[in-house]
Amino acid sequence: MTGMTSSARPLLNRRLAEFGTTIFAEMSALALSTGAINLGQGFPDTDGPEEIKEAAVRALRDGRGNQYPPGPGVPELRTAVAAHQLRRYGLSYDPGTEVLVTAGATEAIAASLLALVEPGDEVIALEPYYDSYAACIAMAGGRRVPVTLRAHEDEDRFRLDLDELRDAVTDRTRLLLINTPHNPTGTVLTREELAAIAELAVERDLLVVTDEVYEHLVFDGAEHVPLATFPGMRERTVTISSSGKTFSFTGWKVGWVTAAPELVTAVRSAKQYLTYVSAGPFQYAIAEALSLPESYFTAFRADMLVKRNLLAAGLTEAGFRVFRPSGTYFITTDIRPLGESDGFAFCRALPERAGVVAIPNAVFYDHREEGAPFVRFAFCKRTGVLEEAAKRLSAAL
Repeated sequence: MTGMTSSARPLLNRRLAEFGTTIFAEMSALALSTGAINLGQGFPDTDGPEEIKEAAVRALRDGRGNQYPPGPGVPELRTAVAAHQLRRYGLSYDPGTEVLVTAGATEAIAASLLALVEPGDEVIALEPYYDSYAACIAMAGGRRVPVTLRAHEDEDRFRLDLDELRDAVTDRTRLLLINTPHNPTGTVLTREELAAIAELAVERDLLVVTDEVYEHLVFDGAEHVPLATFPGMRERTVTISSSGKTFSFTGWKVGWVTAAPELVTAVRSAKQYLTYVSAGPFQYAIAEALSLPESYFTAFRADMLVKRNLLAAGLTEAGFRVFRPSGTYFITTDIRPLGESDGFAFCRALPERAGVVAIPNAVFYDHREEGAPFVRFAFCKRTGVLEEAAKRLSAAL
């Protein structure tokens, strides 16, 4: 390429112009440069079950998945996903036509939106939302319409205003993008809230994509209920989950879609031109992971609950207003009791100030002012790491 000048057309297309380097890359770089404890990015600092790691090694040695696996995913994993949905939620899916394996939930979301959204369609998402949602809606040519979850201090949680959700639906609305358990707020939508969403989707003939990657991480009596279980929803819902959060192998990037055959076919049409296939040997290992006994899931939740409570207590001691999450492995805090109001400035200064990295929630909002005073911490770390982080924060703030 020659003749490129400063007046040349920008290289990045206008749909993605608003998206630069992710906040996770920025804050992780800060953690490395300062030696700070990284409670920003949501990945564990220990591996998952040894027997699942060995299952991956066994698959590698046996030559299973070392070449291209089947496009929809290996049959063993698709069967295991279908069995999981039936055992857990009473949802019956055909492994051959209603299950699709993806490169993590992120690809599943991207492929779903690229397949189902036409340019100009409106997509309603619950704000704050995982940052890839906005980018994927933009790549599909859709228009994102945020409906904000708002902090209710008397209830110690963020709540969805169902009237606001209903009012956001227009004749141009194509799809609802729902995330529960919700990242970053830790909210788990109740049966009553989900029933209202389902009623709205049926009434307005909307498609729904649900991100349920934290389905096994719910606390304090909260219950994860897939939206697809409600009347009229199975045929219009693309349910997405993954193995990374549940089994602590986030680098394997094994996710999946369950939906009616025509929806899976549509999503696969987009997915096949993204990664085509991925994670061959790991697919066999995750098939075994989904068949682990209930004692694994119980112990996993119990361990994360201890860590949640440890970090929540430490953050409260340091002066934060803490919203104790009912799900996920993130805690959202309010920095205003510390005399702060700008989450970006606070998080950028925190590594030098306290030796800890967090994420400003405002990056997950269209309405940045709504998220300005909120900061997210991850508690999926070793107990000693969380104790040290809490000690540093209490000493510095």
